[in-house]
Amino acid sequence: MTNTPVCVLGLGLIGGSVMRAAAAAGREVFGYNRSLDGVQAATADGFDATEDLDAVLKRAAADNALIVLAVPVPALGQMLGHIRDTAPDCPLTDVISVKTAVLQEVQTYGLRERFVGGHPMAGTAHSGWAAGDARLFVDAPWVVCVDDHVDPQIWTLVMNLALDCGAVVVPARSDEHDAAAATISHLPHLLAEALAATAGEVPLAFALAAGSFRDGTRVAATAPDLVRAMCEANADELLPVLDRVLELLTDARDALAARRPLTELIDSGHAARIRYDSFDRPGIVTIVVGEQQWREELAAAGRAGGVIRSALPTLDSRG
Repeated sequence: MTNTPVCVLGLGLIGGSVMRAAAAAGREVFGYNRSLDGVQAATADGFDATEDLDAVLKRAAADNALIVLAVPVPALGQMLGHIRDTAPDCPLTDVISVKTAVLQEVQTYGLRERFVGGHPMAGTAHSGWAAGDARLFVDAPWVVCVDDHVDPQIWTLVMNLALDCGAVVVPARSDEHDAAAATISHLPHLLAEALAATAGEVPLAFALAAGSFRDGTRVAATAPDLVRAMCEANADELLPVLDRVLELLTDARDALAARRPLTELIDSGHAARIRYDSFDRPGIVTIVVGEQQWREELAAAGRAGGVIRSALPTLDSRG
């Protein structure tokens, strides 16, 4: 647990869970939500929330709080404009599911030097304050970006927040995050939507549906505007993996039409899933934040599957 106050902007599923988890870790945490209903729900649960954005940002500036952007991508520009005008010196992070687009927007508003991107890889198909959970991030990967510009002190603040929330930290560059997220998050959303839509056209399908349909379409229950926002914001990385899936499915379709076995697709998919089940996540423990090449070393360790389970030493702490 660290003492830096946390200001969460947006109290939906992820932002609300950050607020709950940070408070449970003993952090001072306060937040803003555009919807009065969300503010009232958070306040009723004993949390410090307001619908007054200017007031919450002035408080963040006075406290030098770590600001956490937890708003949809379409709302990002307006929020960054307010931060630039009211709390430009605060350290800044986010929990948005795309990183390059967010970084570009942050740079547009002149806030890049105070920003370290983040993305907890956790969630449910539900949304809003009521869907939040203080334990949502426990043992979940939380990407903390190590782009070339990141300040080691602010990176450490974001790392500590993720650890306080119970997550394991995965260091990654923004572009590499987006390429990976396209395959394991955004593409599954599109596949779930397509599967659900296809089944919805078959009269008997829902009557017969069981575990495989339920699991394969779980994320199709996510609010459509959120799915559109994250897929569209990561279009450059999503397109090639979507093309690859279409290629695999086309090959499978051609094999079925020619009465050939589906061995190649099914065997390779099964093997990949088995590799995932046994994927090792070694601990990252020896890298010192702030030393020469620390960003490159962390990115390489994250690329290899490494995670941070406890706070890394910093150059200052090493004397």
